[in-house]
Amino acid sequence: MCKNHSKGFIKIGLLLFMSLFFCAREEGPISKENIKSAENLLDLSFTDAERDSMQGELRDNLSCYQEIHQFQLDNSVPPVLFFNPIPISIKFNSQQRFFQISDYSYTQMPKNPDNLAFYTVGELAALIKSRPISSIELTQFFLERLKKLGPKLECVITLTEESALKQAQQADDELKAGKYRGLLHGIPYGVKDLLAAKGYKTTWGAMPYREQVIEQDAAVVEKLTAAGAVLVAKLSMGALAWGDVWFGGKTRNPWDTTQGSSGSSAGSASAVSAGLVPFAIGTETWGAIVSPSTVCGTTGLRPTYGRVSRSGAMAFSWSMDKIGPIARSVEDCAIVFNFIYGPDGNDQMVYDLPFNYQPQISISDLKIGYLKKDFDKQYDFKRQDSLTLETLKSLGAQLIPIELPEIPVNKLAFILSAEAAVAFDELTRSGKDDLLVRQIKNAWPNIFRASRLIPAVEYINANRIRHLLIQQMAQLMEKIDLYIAPSWEGDNLLLTNLSGYPCVVVPNGFSEAGTPTSISFIGRLFDEGKILAVAKKYQDATNFHQKHPEIN
Repeated sequence: MCKNHSKGFIKIGLLLFMSLFFCAREEGPISKENIKSAENLLDLSFTDAERDSMQGELRDNLSCYQEIHQFQLDNSVPPVLFFNPIPISIKFNSQQRFFQISDYSYTQMPKNPDNLAFYTVGELAALIKSRPISSIELTQFFLERLKKLGPKLECVITLTEESALKQAQQADDELKAGKYRGLLHGIPYGVKDLLAAKGYKTTWGAMPYREQVIEQDAAVVEKLTAAGAVLVAKLSMGALAWGDVWFGGKTRNPWDTTQGSSGSSAGSASAVSAGLVPFAIGTETWGAIVSPSTVCGTTGLRPTYGRVSRSGAMAFSWSMDKIGPIARSVEDCAIVFNFIYGPDGNDQMVYDLPFNYQPQISISDLKIGYLKKDFDKQYDFKRQDSLTLETLKSLGAQLIPIELPEIPVNKLAFILSAEAAVAFDELTRSGKDDLLVRQIKNAWPNIFRASRLIPAVEYINANRIRHLLIQQMAQLMEKIDLYIAPSWEGDNLLLTNLSGYPCVVVPNGFSEAGTPTSISFIGRLFDEGKILAVAKKYQDATNFHQKHPEIN
């Protein structure tokens, strides 16, 4: 061995020794009695001799934790352990087909301009392109609605008026010059306020971050800007992505303003429902697109995990967070999704796979499953859901009864809690979690604290069970093209979020109280095009998505 190499190994050895000594130099409050108390929390049982032997290792670990706590880890820093939703041996279609949409050439300016509030993206795009209305005019129209109704619904955190008018003017100038960016050219929209927008606050709906400014555009915002869309508002969200309560109040359901709009994409669904924006961007980890879309009567797309870049978005659960559109119709969701999906070069968990949406689909040629056990139960939306199945049958669907894998997914829910506690670890350790509005037991401050005691071993074992879930779901989805599920009944919502499957949620009726209900279409991984096309067939055969709340 050469002398230089020998010196190098000696240096490495010294560094390793110093590192071990550094991690173990402080003794924490570790005793056999403490260990015995911890056993009761972790379903463990050790002998007194084993507890005695563990003390040195536990002191070393505690010292290392204390050193780790000195690092300033921003919410945007991901762990190096990535979630992979792709089952073993599964191959995906790599052929990109031409993106097709319906014909909107019929669209005319309404006699009552207020009716523009409930035009679809496709209809507004036709008006912008043919120029009976300009982007500036349309943007001003929606800004006025946001100013008028936003406070009543408590759904707006920040208006981006200054930049919106500049973007709208640019869209008009480009159109006059013969440059047309596509179907979102000049169309106003809003985003859930966990997506960064340069020059504006990104509050995450939470008091501790009320003044936070992230000087970048989230990848989704960048892509929508490139498409010519006009950002008019940062919309409310349940604080740190839970519920509909934020530091400015409780986001209201436009159908019943005494009620909340569910969460956590509360403002996105509320604003679209009330006609304050033509579409909005929401996120889902465990129901945050499906749930507010249900109560507000909007249409939402929760894409496959790994479809849309989360760069510039608040991290909540690295293995479950997904970004998708909330709009008036299925095809609006398809139009928006066509501009935001795919890699951006920053989020390493985004897959480069095609999105093929073709609305002319034959339902009778598809194998469509339905969760018979869930539909057979007695639950709140049973009547509406039963009629949905009948409508699908009348359209030619041959419904196949199916059952989801028998895995106790609710017992895996602490995966989300563990990751969320990591994402907001500094908030917990600093004590600033006391600033959050909701301080009840079933709220983030308490969950973050309790989740600090989730053992890494159990977190990893839960994810191993999740691996089995992914394989079993793949076996089920090989037999069908898609399936229908009650939006809130059973384990489907959590199960498909844990396994990464896409979902389209559409309105399918009204409750006895007069508020909307919904049904969910779940497809194969990365096959959003098919569930969107089938959901559109259902939507075209009904008119629930065309109903609007009366709010002034």
